[in-house]
Amino acid sequence: MFVFIAGGGRTGAQLAMQLLEQKHQVRLVEHRRELLTLLHRELPTEVIYEGVATDPKVLKLAGLDKASVLVTTGSDDAANLIICYLARTLFNVRRTVARINNPLNAWLFDQNFHVDETINQADVMAHLIQEEMSLGDMMTLLKLRRGQYSLVEEKVPLGAKAIGTQIKDLGLPDTCVIAAIIRHGQITLPRGTSTFEEGDEVLAVTDEEGAKELARRLEPPVRPVK
Repeated sequence: MFVFIAGGGRTGAQLAMQLLEQKHQVRLVEHRRELLTLLHRELPTEVIYEGVATDPKVLKLAGLDKASVLVTTGSDDAANLIICYLARTLFNVRRTVARINNPLNAWLFDQNFHVDETINQADVMAHLIQEEMSLGDMMTLLKLRRGQYSLVEEKVPLGAKAIGTQIKDLGLPDTCVIAAIIRHGQITLPRGTSTFEEGDEVLAVTDEEGAKELARRLEPPVRPVK
């Protein structure tokens, strides 16, 4: 996949390095001299194109018309919107992803400017805080690439409601599947008749609501103050 990155700050540089490690084709456009010096130390020269990313001529010469995905990571929301608009209307890029710097500007990042996905740091932080508050000690191990599912882990504490209850009787939603139980260092694949014991590590594939339901059943009678 060919990913075109507009903006060579720390976010753009890190994204480029990760995509290259995953064997994707990458082109990064940046015009600031101080950043270009750093970029040439971290990225292959052929990845970097010097120019202003809001200039259609620069975008053409840098190869945006061949890209599958455009990602704008700049610190100027107006510039990020312009680049997304140009990418779709002039270069027919299939997918656009834009960084939102000022949360007050989030309402602008929609289909009118041809923005498909956004990276809003304020929303990300708020979601992480909400998830931490609602799921207690549950740890998200990985977000699955498609859909809203995650692989989560939680240890069964003393006095948890689910101890001794067969999995099929826990009343978990269909979107929450217990994938494995780690007990005394050994992994077992659970059945419907399996039960939890204190100290078990439970691995589950679940969506957000299923994770909340599982957390409620694995919480101790009195949650310790952190």
